Amino acid sequence: MAAAAECDVVMAATESELLGDEEAKREAESFKEQGNAYYAKKDYNEAYNYYTKAIDMCPKNASYYGNRAATLMMLGKFREALGDAQQSVRLDDSFVRGHLREGKCHLSLGNAMAACRSFQRALELDHKNAQAQQEFKNANAVIEYEKIAETDFEKRDFRKVVFCMDRALEFAPACHRFKILKAECLAMLGRYPEAQSVASDILRMDSTNADALYVRGLCLYYEDCIEKAVQFFVQALRMAPDHEKACVACRNAKALKAKKEDGNKAFKDGNYKLAYELYTEALGIDPNNIKTNAKLYCNRGTVNSKLRKLDDAIEDCTNAVKLDDTYIKAYLRRAQCFMDTEQYEEAVRDYEKVYQTEKTKEHKQLLKNAQLELKKSKRKDYYKILGVDKNASEDEIKKAYRKRALMHHPDRHSGASAEVQKEEEKKFKEVGEAFTILSDPKKKTRYDSGQDLDEEGMNILTQTISSRHSLVVLGASALKHLVQGISFFSLAKEKETNHLESRKCRLAQFNLEYGHNSTPPFIMSPCT
Repeated sequence: MAAAAECDVVMAATESELLGDEEAKREAESFKEQGNAYYAKKDYNEAYNYYTKAIDMCPKNASYYGNRAATLMMLGKFREALGDAQQSVRLDDSFVRGHLREGKCHLSLGNAMAACRSFQRALELDHKNAQAQQEFKNANAVIEYEKIAETDFEKRDFRKVVFCMDRALEFAPACHRFKILKAECLAMLGRYPEAQSVASDILRMDSTNADALYVRGLCLYYEDCIEKAVQFFVQALRMAPDHEKACVACRNAKALKAKKEDGNKAFKDGNYKLAYELYTEALGIDPNNIKTNAKLYCNRGTVNSKLRKLDDAIEDCTNAVKLDDTYIKAYLRRAQCFMDTEQYEEAVRDYEKVYQTEKTKEHKQLLKNAQLELKKSKRKDYYKILGVDKNASEDEIKKAYRKRALMHHPDRHSGASAEVQKEEEKKFKEVGEAFTILSDPKKKTRYDSGQDLDEEGMNILTQTISSRHSLVVLGASALKHLVQGISFFSLAKEKETNHLESRKCRLAQFNLEYGHNSTPPFIMSPCT
């Protein structure tokens, strides 16, 4: 009797549990249906809540985990979605959608190999599944992009790495590793705002991500904000003490900062040789730091200009603008060196670049001065023709003129070839032209200021030069005739003297023979 009663109680309890399980399943299914409705409306947060309620009511139903995984994927929470997808296939290994979602989560997170395994399992269960086939191809494409990027990074072909990562991120949008590699390459290419943006996005989701902290520091380092960069490198090393790249970058940043500061101090102290050595050592620390190296080249160029090594200074400034073509200070320094070496066309080009970038009064005046010097350089250099300095006195100009006029006088080269005579005559005219300008205070002032001599002045100048030259030529001709006259007179005088001496000798001989009272016959004849 008692045994029968106990059996009735157990059966009643089992029936109650069965009724409770059925009720729970119905309620769970209701929650799932409501979740599906919200999912269809794209209200993924509400859908997530109802799928969670369904799981709570029936925790061993694979489809509920699959649905919640799909919702989390739509919310971009791929790591959480991966957990649900994996749970769904653990509960039911034949659940094709579960394997697809697991593979999709792996792929989105950048684990393409694991994704391939999941898609392969889905294809084993349904070999005609078009989605599984396409996703399997996508996963293999990501693997290939990874291999190419790795090779190109070693070759320092950063543009190609960025391209590969962009393609890979189309299939793996939540992969931090791909984003970090892309950001690092963007920094190497000098695309700092883009690199900073990528790193900042990761840090908003994970403030302790050592790779993202390293990239932020790298951007600041390459933008010559070295102190701030060191702070990020140190923070990255706190998160990951074995982070090799952050360690190297931190060491380089500190060394670069110290060398640059020591070089600046040596320059201010007037120790240009030491400053040159320190800047040179700093340039050897990190060839990838473009902006800092551009400044170092410009600084060394300034040192070379102080040492009057103007060609070396120009080369350093050229290297600076090659690294940073927006570096105004380097253009200005090089332009001044071009002015000092009388390379006025190059100076004008640099000043034009500067003025186009920064239209200030100072830059406009520098350009104007360079253009004036260029204009002056294309005229005849009268100072050079006379061989005098631009600050030569009036007496020095006169002395130089006399010296050069005698040096190139046509009569001085009368025995030379026709070609030499023509060249010397040209130089002789130029000497006269130079003296005409530089000996006249007004014309000299206009010439020195780069002003054009007016047409009338040029006519007068031409007439004056022609007159002077004519006088010189006339004087040379008269001198020639005078010399010839003197020579003729001397010869005639010599002949007359010889003739008289001959007559005296003949007269003396006649007197001895005929006596003094007789008249010699040759006296009566005319003198020839």
